[in-house]
Amino acid sequence: MASSHVVLTSGAKLWRSLPCLTSELRLDLTLACGQSFRWRETAEGHWTGVMGGRVWTLTQTDDQLWYHVYSNQKKQGGRENRAEGQPEGVPNVEEEAPAVTDEQQSTMEAEMLRDYFQLHVKMEDLCRHWGAADRHFKNTADVFTGVRMLRQDPTECLFSFICTSNNHISRIQGMVERLCQALGAPLCQLDETPYHDFPTLSALADSSVEARLRDLGFGYRARYLQQSAKMILDTHGSQWIEGLRRVPYLEAREALRTLPGVGAKVADCVCLMSLDKPEAVPVDTHVWQIAKRDYKYAADNGQKSLTDKLYKDIGDFFRKLWGPYAGWGQSVLFCADLKKFQNLTEMGHMKQPKKEKETQKRCKKTKKDFDGNKIKTEPEYRKKAKISVKKESTL
Repeated sequence: MASSHVVLTSGAKLWRSLPCLTSELRLDLTLACGQSFRWRETAEGHWTGVMGGRVWTLTQTDDQLWYHVYSNQKKQGGRENRAEGQPEGVPNVEEEAPAVTDEQQSTMEAEMLRDYFQLHVKMEDLCRHWGAADRHFKNTADVFTGVRMLRQDPTECLFSFICTSNNHISRIQGMVERLCQALGAPLCQLDETPYHDFPTLSALADSSVEARLRDLGFGYRARYLQQSAKMILDTHGSQWIEGLRRVPYLEAREALRTLPGVGAKVADCVCLMSLDKPEAVPVDTHVWQIAKRDYKYAADNGQKSLTDKLYKDIGDFFRKLWGPYAGWGQSVLFCADLKKFQNLTEMGHMKQPKKEKETQKRCKKTKKDFDGNKIKTEPEYRKKAKISVKKESTL
């Protein structure tokens, strides 16, 4: 079991990798833009988080996505890690599982990453298609390359987004982490930081949960979390949420909206980020502002609140503009609108062409500067990583 967060400069033998250009995936944008709330930058360019019941550290070079998966204390532990409520003498299900070879484990983990980042979807092709008809999108996407949608566990996605009501990203991250520490199974500890799995539906539905979460600062959201979990188990069963992947978008969206604490935006976030509904367009104040400011959509109607009709109309506007993957397009503009990425946005504006005849040349230059493939001043961790990987390959 590793007791410290690993870094790529420690040596490539600790890591495995997948071919992946930074123009298709940028970890620093995708993992920090408010899709998942479980990833932290634990070293420069290294992101550690929990996915699929495992603790991962991810990093990348120009054409490789590197990953390290830590040993799971829960699986290694003896009686103290036995499933809750399971009598002594009854074999643990995990203990009965057939042995998995290192090669099988590696194959499985690589497939988990491909699925999580939906690497079968070619984001460059989508951006090129959208940019050809949408100049504002092209100018933004030339800077914010590599923003893509995650395919998260539906239960984790749903209950994480119930926490987002009247909240901001950093506070949501802390809230989700406290939820996992209070109710999730322990996985491992790295540099004194404990990592826990996301709670099960049965753990969330327990009658004691609302009071516990209120004590942890969840406020009114505590009730929504407990009641939604209980309603799912009592009315639908534990497989219901994942089953929504197999129904049409509007049916899944309306089913989610029957749950306490789930409105249109939360339902669309869950549809887009975990239920395979790329046409879902979550609309919040950021997206409303983008529609008004950058697309002049309903900019002069004087409306001051986001009504149900306006919400639907904005979503339909972007679906008509970008087609069946409209939710992916919206995520690029949403990311660019976040304050934490304003330096990158401002640098992109400086690179915009001043004359029409220079447009193509300038756009290509901007793309090289920012998409991660040909960054002029490469981050130090990437330089060291390349040296380390090169040394490993010659051994």
